[in-house]
Amino acid sequence: MTQRVAVIGAGPSGLAQLRAFQSAARKGAEIPEVVCFEKQSNWGGLWNYTWRTGTDEHGEPVHGSMYRYLWTNGPKEGLEFADYPFEEHFGKQIASYPPRAVMFDYIEGRVKKAGVRDWIRFNSVVRWIEYDEEAQDFTVTVHDMTRDHVYKERFDHVIVASGHFSSPNVPEYPGFDQFYGRITHAHDFRDAREFSGQDVLVVGASYSAEDIGSQCWKYGAKSVTSCYRSAPMGFAWPDNWEEKPALVRVEGKTAFFTDGSSKTIDAIILCTGYRHYFPFLPDDLRLKTKNRLAAADLYKGVVYVDNPRMFYLGMQDQWFTFNMFDAQAWYVRDIIMNRIAVPADRQALMADVAEREAREEASDDVKYAIKYQGDYVKELIADTDYPSFDVDGACEAFFEWKHHKVDDIMGFRNHSYRSVITGTMAPPHHTPWKDALDDSMEAYLRN
Repeated sequence: MTQRVAVIGAGPSGLAQLRAFQSAARKGAEIPEVVCFEKQSNWGGLWNYTWRTGTDEHGEPVHGSMYRYLWTNGPKEGLEFADYPFEEHFGKQIASYPPRAVMFDYIEGRVKKAGVRDWIRFNSVVRWIEYDEEAQDFTVTVHDMTRDHVYKERFDHVIVASGHFSSPNVPEYPGFDQFYGRITHAHDFRDAREFSGQDVLVVGASYSAEDIGSQCWKYGAKSVTSCYRSAPMGFAWPDNWEEKPALVRVEGKTAFFTDGSSKTIDAIILCTGYRHYFPFLPDDLRLKTKNRLAAADLYKGVVYVDNPRMFYLGMQDQWFTFNMFDAQAWYVRDIIMNRIAVPADRQALMADVAEREAREEASDDVKYAIKYQGDYVKELIADTDYPSFDVDGACEAFFEWKHHKVDDIMGFRNHSYRSVITGTMAPPHHTPWKDALDDSMEAYLRN
């Protein structure tokens, strides 16, 4: 009997899994029946932009955290698909920091070429998953939102690829309930132009704080103030951007910080991270981990140790993205297709997890972390037929990127890098990032 595999989510991780199975089928292998459930009406995951916040057209929590005018905050040369270069998709090499619309088109191009759209059931929300120990299979309860119909199906394996940047972590501060302005989480941030002429407070000191603050600055915020709990971002910010220590409280339109200083503000944007959140899973199947390079309870970073018939993709903190998801997807595919054996002993699975955690904790240096994840990608692709590529070269691009940010935080996107897939150097973009106000694909690809 043909095995059945359920994939939860049709974002970059889920699409990588579909592409992995399609690749095997194209080479003549007999593959399982693969069914992908996607709650949105189109593929792309977070790259599938919506103007909606709060709830979607079906009353479900909005998945997307994407905003207009987002450009990649790392070079595309670090995430390029090994089997589908940017040059193949666009017919030419493009600049190193594409905006959202360009990235979505690239992601979509590969899966259109693969012809896997029929494997996806859109507007389908997974409500619950249970495992039958005796039958050794899963019962997946799905709500078809288009027909408003709830049904159940059984699968031999479940692959959770629903991401972990869609359920916001929202802190509470004294005075928020009486603040004389707008308070929003990064998850609901959509358009920086909304904050033009305003004094904006960004709470947080990681990538979303850096980029959303930069967006507000670029599109005309009067000032940007960012605050941090442990350490400042420390870049050479523009004159109208200042960093302050942790927020203590808000009174009216005044924010107070732990150093005793205060600032009058018009809007607060909470860039305070996301939670791994799987409301469709019982405790015995639900991954409980922090956003770290060595995700808890995942053998080889993908196999759930408490039930090795269940897999998670893309649950790590990420330097590498698309090509790491590919490496994971090809590896999971080969486990399911009995090409790679997983130890039957839970102790052996946990030993692998512990070793990864120990290596991660050996250093908190950024360069070490990038190399750590690069080595992880190499480890996985060494055991599959995923096209080998210059992972070390991708690491070097990330190292350069970090230096360029230190040199000029508002100008690092003007740099170019060499593709580790084709060896071609990216051309400079025709307009400096701070002046490129049109994020459309047409504007970006204009010669």
